Amino acid sequence: MQSSQANLRRPDAGAFRFDMVGAQGLSAACRESVSAPLAIPSMGSAKWQRMFPVHPIPLPSLADLQDSWQPMGTLQALYVRVAQEPEPRSVAEVQALGGYGLAGDRHASSLSPRQLLVAGTDAYQRWGLAEGSLRENIRVDFSTSELASGDLLRMGSEVVIAITFLCEPCRLLERRCSGTLASIGRDRGMLARVLRGGTIRRGAGVSLCRAKGPAFSDQWQERVQHVACAVPEGSWISYRQLAEMAGVQTAYCRAFPKVLSQLPERMAARVRSQRDAPGVAPWSGAGFFDMGMD
Repeated sequence: MQSSQANLRRPDAGAFRFDMVGAQGLSAACRESVSAPLAIPSMGSAKWQRMFPVHPIPLPSLADLQDSWQPMGTLQALYVRVAQEPEPRSVAEVQALGGYGLAGDRHASSLSPRQLLVAGTDAYQRWGLAEGSLRENIRVDFSTSELASGDLLRMGSEVVIAITFLCEPCRLLERRCSGTLASIGRDRGMLARVLRGGTIRRGAGVSLCRAKGPAFSDQWQERVQHVACAVPEGSWISYRQLAEMAGVQTAYCRAFPKVLSQLPERMAARVRSQRDAPGVAPWSGAGFFDMGMD
């Protein structure tokens, strides 16, 4: 992998200091994380423009990638996280809805970068995990540890998902699988969004297309800044919507002012609490996760 690609897809991990808790972690763990001191460096205009360009390079359409797919393996297991059901439901097939997620899944949302979780069978073997322990939606028979934000996976011949960022190990996982919080790392799995919908079936072939989709940082602070920079001039976004689009729990909102203070004031000012909202509808988030289908 070329260093330029690595820099784009995995920004400097030392830029921020924070406790690694997942967006699905315990609320107490989130409170502990956001109350910890944030070591956020000063970010000059040149740096934020480089990290979050106002006019990003257009992404290719999926139709342009027909000859770019590399066979990787097979979809081994498929789960839906149904609301009010504590355990993932194993299914033979599920409908994927483009831009939304899996039909009937509690994490489906047009504004979320966490629509589904992809994990590998090797992680289960390496850590001796019980079936479904990682709470993934899709389990494949190859390692997900080398996947990166911006990679695309095709399930069968129609469904395409875009890898967004690493699923952070959390205290809920530690409760189920003792010893994993500090050491499981990238074996935890990768989060993704549905780009092109259709039916996903257990046993389907899985193909990979490298670095063609929108890329996001594994660092939650950088994702918060990324979303804030994308809010159009004259529009605004609530703290709650910013949290959803950045893929963090709303408990993290109390840390947002510190994180946003590193952006130009005109951009940081577009993030408002509901009580300070102007008399216009908030930004819909339209276009932020988009990639051409045709």
